[in-house]
Order: sequence, then C-alpha cells, then structure tokens
Amino acid sequence: MKSNHKDQNKTLKYNVKEPSELLPFLLKAMSNRSRNSVKSILTRGQVTIDDHIETKHNYALQPGQTVTILKNKAAIKESQLVGMTILYEDEDIIVINKEAGLLSIATQKEKIRTAHHQLMDHVRLEGPENRIFVVHRLDKDTSGVMMFAKSEKVKRMLQNAWKEKVKERTYVALVEGEVKKSKGYISSWLKESSTHLVYSSPTKNDGQHAITHFKVIQSNNSFSLLEVQLETGRKNQIRVHMQDLGHPVVGDKKYGSTGNAIGRLGLHAKVLVFTHPITGKLLRFEAPVPKSFLVKSK
Repeated sequence: MKSNHKDQNKTLKYNVKEPSELLPFLLKAMSNRSRNSVKSILTRGQVTIDDHIETKHNYALQPGQTVTILKNKAAIKESQLVGMTILYEDEDIIVINKEAGLLSIATQKEKIRTAHHQLMDHVRLEGPENRIFVVHRLDKDTSGVMMFAKSEKVKRMLQNAWKEKVKERTYVALVEGEVKKSKGYISSWLKESSTHLVYSSPTKNDGQHAITHFKVIQSNNSFSLLEVQLETGRKNQIRVHMQDLGHPVVGDKKYGSTGNAIGRLGLHAKVLVFTHPITGKLLRFEAPVPKSFLVKSK
C-alpha cells in the first residue's frame, strides 16, 4: 500500500483499492505503529474519508474512496485545522467549509475538537486577546459553509438582522426514494419534544413557523438529490421537513431514514450569500457538493 503524502509529518493519503473495514486498513497502512496508537489516531478524529471525519473502527471502506490521516498532533495545534478549511477571513468575520463529523461548538462531552475552539486557537496566533463568536450553527453531521464573527459587536449585528443580511442559504439534501414532484415547498409549525426531537405540529401557530423550498436536481428509484432553500432557519428544519415529505435525509435515523448508503448524513450547506455587516458588500460563498451525494440517473 503506497501513500502519496505531501508532508511526512502532517498528512498521509491512501486510495482504497478493495473493500475493508477501517481499522484493519489503517493498521496495514501504518504498520510501523502499535494497534493502540492507530486506534487513538482514529478516536481523536484524525482520519477523514473523502469528505467526512470517521471514528468508527468498523466503518466499511469501498474501492475509490480516499483515506487521509493527520499524523502529527503537534503540527495540527499550530496550523492545521481539522475537519474544516477557511474560505474567507477579514478583520470582522471568518467563513469556513465544515466537514461532516465536526461539531460547530462545544458540548458536555467534546470541548476541543470543534470548529469554534479551533478557530479561537487560529485567531489567537495573531494576538492572545482575539476571539471568535458563533453566529449560526450547522449540525455536527452536516457539512458546508458556516460563518463566525470576530467580535461581540459583529455577532450581534448579524444575529439581530439575520433575515435582512442573509440573502441566500442553499443546502443540498440527499434523500431516500424518488421525489416525484420536481419542486415544491413545505410549511409547518415546529416544536421540540422533551427528548429534543423536533416535529411538525398539526395545529396552526403552534410552535415556530418554518418554510422549506425544494427542487429535484437528480433522482433514481432509490435516491433523490434536492436543492433546498430555507425561508426560515429553525433547528433541524430540513431534516423534519424531508421526513414530512416522506423522503427522509439519507443516514438520518433520528428523522426516519432506514439506511445509510454514504456513511454520513446527506445534508450539506452549499451556498451562503450575505451582506457584510461592516463594509456592506455582498459576499457569496459556495462549498462544492460532496461527491458521495451524486445520484446515478435511472
């Protein structure tokens, strides 16, 4: 197994030639390391498959996939952002392309391996007083364009005028089954249960009003790739509305999905267009659709 790595210390890349589980593949790829060392590289989220971070030992690799291993944790601390790339940065904002599997912000269990924490470290390289503020979130398993503010003032300006500032938020969703209607929209009132499951209330004005527009890009008997535009940005909105449509997002067990053909959640924030809070300029950012989402036509 040959690696075509750029930098001995930082990344190793391997092309998958035959089906295998991830841990045995890594043990073979890094035969100079102990089993425990390889396991900890996996557990710490240093392994990416195509477009998502993978920590499961028994993840089923398929021929044609690319496995990237970030080797040196010390090198990462200084400059390497794990699970994301910076698309744009100025004095006021940072825009990133987040991979599936990376948390936007800290949880009880995970404090450090988050987009927010890494960007905080990133801006503090320039000055210890620098900080990063969360403007909006993407679910851990959703990939794509996400924006952060560099000051409390800018964060407030964006959040207080979110509807006026954000001109477009386009997602792509890979959903189960063939969506027969070429385009349409779903409108409902969303509520959250005590177990944090979001659902559509049958009663008008009972909950937060949510509107999701969709358009079919590609489809076959098994899957449809939809372009989805949000008129409102509610928690888990697309995921609930796709379930309401009868076509749950691939890999979304929480909201009705029955299988996971791509090894991740089929949801990606593709386009974010907004007016810069300070300069007033219109900015547009796009994160390409993950290859695993593309549907083979009938």
